[in-house]
Amino acid sequence: MKKVRVALWGFGAMGSGVAQLLLKKQGVEIVAVCGRSSNVGKDIYELLGLERGNRQPLIIGNQPETVFPPGCADVMILTSDSFIEKAFEKVKFSVERGLNVISIAEEMAYPKAQYPDLADEMNQLAKSFGVSILATGINPGFVMDLLILALTGTCERVDRISARRVNDLSPFGRAVMAEQGVGLTVEAFRSSVEQRTIAGHVGFPESIHMIADGIGWTTERVEQSREEIPTSVDRETDCIRVPAGRVAGCRQKGVGYVNGRPCIELEHPQQIRPELEGVKTGDYICIEGVPNINLQIQPEIPGGIGTIAMAVNMIPHVINAAPGLKTMLDLPVPRAIMGDMRQFIYQEENNGKS
Repeated sequence: MKKVRVALWGFGAMGSGVAQLLLKKQGVEIVAVCGRSSNVGKDIYELLGLERGNRQPLIIGNQPETVFPPGCADVMILTSDSFIEKAFEKVKFSVERGLNVISIAEEMAYPKAQYPDLADEMNQLAKSFGVSILATGINPGFVMDLLILALTGTCERVDRISARRVNDLSPFGRAVMAEQGVGLTVEAFRSSVEQRTIAGHVGFPESIHMIADGIGWTTERVEQSREEIPTSVDRETDCIRVPAGRVAGCRQKGVGYVNGRPCIELEHPQQIRPELEGVKTGDYICIEGVPNINLQIQPEIPGGIGTIAMAVNMIPHVINAAPGLKTMLDLPVPRAIMGDMRQFIYQEENNGKS
């Protein structure tokens, strides 16, 4: 059986991380890469600081029509967007070229939560071209939705769910820093929140609706709030320096109401280098019901590594899936792929794809 062919659209912090992980895996190969202009014409092995060995050069392009001809890969991994309206055109482009799609765009994780019409359009498009679409990541995609739902599988009854993810933004790139308002003054942050130009954590509506739908609740509304996390010390990552007094991150809360009650409460304070002010990272889940369940993971499951791993580890499941738009509720449980990826791929007669 031929190797699983993967195309990459985006070669920033997440895209290059996906490439590095894929290059460590058996039975899979990267066949095409489209990235930003500063990387165009460069070999990914050079950019990653890796020995190419006997592999052919893999040059980054910036013209998708040329880089990704129809049928060039088994799956496209998209790492360049957070919002569904921006991701949609790339998804559509990929599907129309006969490629299965894995996106890490947060709003794509459960598209019908906010964009039911686009979700239906993507579902029909994927079915018409015989491919599957999935968005995944660490959050949304796992910690504050899928993992919670897995825990409820041990419950007779669920009354209320709360979760808190305290994480370090440091591994992420400039786009995420801008979305979180990292580096702004407190005044500029608050003004940007009022003007809705700071995204904060993208994905609470998606996670809340996924949880509710997963256990049979009807979400009446979702409320969100955002506030700054100022720093009293200088902080720095590979892509940004934040002096004392400025904003190191964003504390965000999302609440889902069921039958008039706040039944799902998610909180996500995230910042760069939290340890510099004594903040320990972690993931915390509390389910009130029969029985009560409390789960603590310390430190946090790293967001960068986790998102990259989820995108790569879901490749066989997406290829195997029946055509259409999928969510993490629809596919087998994610797990690390330590052997040859080809052993996890069904034969064509079993998955109905051409």
